[in-house]
Parts: sequence; structure tokens; C-alpha cells
Amino acid sequence: MIKLITLLLTFNVIFQSTLIAKDKEIELLQEGGKVVFIRHAYAPGGGDPINFIIDDCNTQRNLNEQGINQSYTIGAIFHNNQIPIDRVLSSQWCRCLDTAKFAFENFEIWNTLNSTFSETFRKNHAEQISELREFLKHWDDSKGNLILVTHYVIIEGALNYYSSSGEIVIANKYLEVLGNIKTKY
Repeated sequence: MIKLITLLLTFNVIFQSTLIAKDKEIELLQEGGKVVFIRHAYAPGGGDPINFIIDDCNTQRNLNEQGINQSYTIGAIFHNNQIPIDRVLSSQWCRCLDTAKFAFENFEIWNTLNSTFSETFRKNHAEQISELREFLKHWDDSKGNLILVTHYVIIEGALNYYSSSGEIVIANKYLEVLGNIKTKY
């Protein structure tokens, strides 16, 4: 019975994902060649705990059940609409790693996407945004979309755009915002 309920909930998440996504944005993504920023799915709270350790998820804010479902919704949008993906890159923070894992399964870690919100990491912000811009100059946008699972502070720094949890922000390689898709959590 529990498996049936889980299956029905998963189907509902996938079905709702097609209702959430907007036609114009789906068409942009289907064209490929876009830089797709995804703010990690819903993780209750804000910032990083005082005892934060990058390699220990027990010390971090993590996705709850809503965030996990939101991650599946993100993945369903890409899968159901046959959106081409070149690469999926993720911040090292556990909430980003889990978003990437539940949405796409296969991904690579890229430290440039790490959060610079807390005072400990703020000094790295300008360098990380510069590294991102330099990477995009050389990125071959003919192979599909580049998916970047990251934090609002990186999205804001790169695009001057304030995203919500689980939001998909579509840009070109020159970091011009072309559209967005908000997913529910």
C-alpha cells in the first residue's frame, strides 16, 4: 500500500510539472544552447548553520520531503519535454548535490557554484563569478543545455536575478535572462 501511495505521489509530481512549465520557456530549453541556473530545491531555514562542514551533510541545511519532491519535478520537466542536456554541474553543498541527484541523477561537482552567502565564503564571490563568466566564454553551446545547480547568491551575482527555491532560470551564454520556470514545493 505504501508503494502504491508513493507511486501515485510521484506520478502527481510529474504530472504537475508539465502544468507548471510555460510553453515559451520549454521551447527555449528544447532549442538547447542555454545556461540553466537552478537554485537548489527547498531546504528549510536560511544560510548555513554555525557548525557547517562542507563534507558533512549532517551539519548543513538539507532538502526536506517537499524539496525532494520539487527536485523530482525539476527533473520531470526536462525528461518529459525531451530537453537536451550537455552537462549538469552542482555546488558542493548537500542541498545542491541532492537537487542534482534527484532531478538528473548524473552530475559533476563544480566549486565555482558554491555559496558565497556566509562570511566565511563571501571573499570568494567575485572570483567565482569571474570563473563562471570565463568558463562560459569557452563553453560550446551547440551540444545541449548547461545545467548549473547552485545558490541564489551565485544566480544573483551572475544574472542580477533573485531566484526562489527550485526555480529554473534560463539564460544565454552572455548571461542575459531569457525566461524562468518556478516549481512548487
